[in-house]
Amino acid sequence: MKPDPVVIVGAGAAGLMAAGQAALAGAEVLVLEKMKRPGRKLAITGKGRCNLTNTAELDDFLDHFSRSGQFLRQAFAASFSSELVDFFTELGLPLVTERGGRVFPASGRAPDVVAALRRWLDAVGVSVRCSAPAARLVVSEGRVTHVEAAGERIACCAAVVATGGLSYPATGSTGDGYAMARATGHRVVPTRPALVPLETRGVPLDVLSGLELRNVNVRLQVGTRTRGEAFGELAFTEVGVTGPTVLRLSGVAVDALGQGKPAALVVDAKPGLDDAKLDARLRRDFAARGKEPLESLLRGLLPRKLLSACLKMTGVPPDRVGHQVSGEERQRLRTWIKGVRLEIKRPRPFEEAIVTAGGVDTRDIDPRSMASRLVQGLYFAGEVLDVQGDTGGYNLQSAFSTGWMAGQAAASRSLRPGDS
Repeated sequence: MKPDPVVIVGAGAAGLMAAGQAALAGAEVLVLEKMKRPGRKLAITGKGRCNLTNTAELDDFLDHFSRSGQFLRQAFAASFSSELVDFFTELGLPLVTERGGRVFPASGRAPDVVAALRRWLDAVGVSVRCSAPAARLVVSEGRVTHVEAAGERIACCAAVVATGGLSYPATGSTGDGYAMARATGHRVVPTRPALVPLETRGVPLDVLSGLELRNVNVRLQVGTRTRGEAFGELAFTEVGVTGPTVLRLSGVAVDALGQGKPAALVVDAKPGLDDAKLDARLRRDFAARGKEPLESLLRGLLPRKLLSACLKMTGVPPDRVGHQVSGEERQRLRTWIKGVRLEIKRPRPFEEAIVTAGGVDTRDIDPRSMASRLVQGLYFAGEVLDVQGDTGGYNLQSAFSTGWMAGQAAASRSLRPGDS
């Protein structure tokens, strides 16, 4: 008798990889996708360029996942960045490695990644059913037996839940997998946005909105303690800040705010100059160009918008000429430049978050197979799990690796239908 299929719930990065790997391992595979086409979020990720992975060594790679890194060690041992690069290259998708070890499709087009995966699934015989939202997992005698979707009960030998998180809900990531996990007895760590822009106060955003800073140092302060630091780019918006440095620090900031702790970002706009060197630079400029007003004199030091905010917040008149600046005013300028303080009010919503923090508790998941420890034949992969990494290709690698492992493990059950 023909065995029941492996059913994959969700056609994102993890689900598509799980489907193909299960088919390669000999299983009949059916993918259920709630949207009209698969890979919606994958097709827009990385600002439409799709940062697939990162070439960092394993230990460094795991460090970018904080406390969840060790759970992924065995998944990465089974399939890591080198395997993923070879995989896509063999699918006919040329890749390039850019600054920071970030790997992209050479075309710079995320939809090309989805297209390559779709061709692969067609070649290995995977069935993909779109506009078919899964509603419930049916569990009997401790084993998943069916998936209910679009009014139909579909028998399965195994099921892989790869529904994503809550970020970018317009692409179909609306937390469906969390409800399925809870209904089958799994713990779900409270979800919150991660890699997300932050709303702030403390600086005139009407002046700074649209300004992008490079090579700045950003510290995250929770109470009086420094809880993180990042160097690179920061951008001001109408309501706060975003950019790689902010996204990297946002997870800790969101958790602190959730615990009722005050949090702030402190931006050093000139990290290449320590306090003494910056003071010497100001003295030299004020002496050499003493008849120029500050709004002109300091433009070589700060971008125009940041200079306007600096003068406004320090109370130093913009028309004050260099030789009239007092020592106390010079100190105020120096202190502000080296420590622009942004009080964090709240994160932006899930619609603007790159990933979701929280999810299916990894204590309920076997890291050697992504199998549930509670329900036989049930697997979880991708962002639905409580694993989150930094920007730079880390999260997509996690999705592909956990999907790779879950698909292969789920396929092994097709050889023993009815196992309990």
